[in-house]
Amino acid sequence: MNNSFICTHCGEQILTESNVGTKNRNHCPFCLWSLHVDDQVAGDRKSVCKGEMEPIGLTFKKEGIDKYGKIRQGELMLIHRCNKCGKININRIAGDDKQTQILEVFNQSKNNNILRNELKKEEVDLLNLNNEPELKRQLFGR
Repeated sequence: MNNSFICTHCGEQILTESNVGTKNRNHCPFCLWSLHVDDQVAGDRKSVCKGEMEPIGLTFKKEGIDKYGKIRQGELMLIHRCNKCGKININRIAGDDKQTQILEVFNQSKNNNILRNELKKEEVDLLNLNNEPELKRQLFGR
């Protein structure tokens, strides 16, 4: 099924049949902006809001604790906030997302303590400078 779309933020055409690493394409791989289309579950497309969702930061997926009591490191995730209703969504990064844009989102948010405190209320941990080595390892394999 072809669910290709034009990004409402940057105008690029997104070909969803070529998704890399994600089942439901929900953001532009060029600018990383999204639309508020999902309501309760990723891919449900039941939101009535339809506002633009800005990529405001990065986090790691919560993977629980291993048998030794160490927190398992999860995959890198995008944090989006709806500019219309304020809802926060956490979304998987796709294999074709532009790494330079991902780094730009990180650089703009890593020292933002107001955003960090806001996201803490949502139980979301915003990445900071201490997370940069793992961020780069996940993005570049180093």
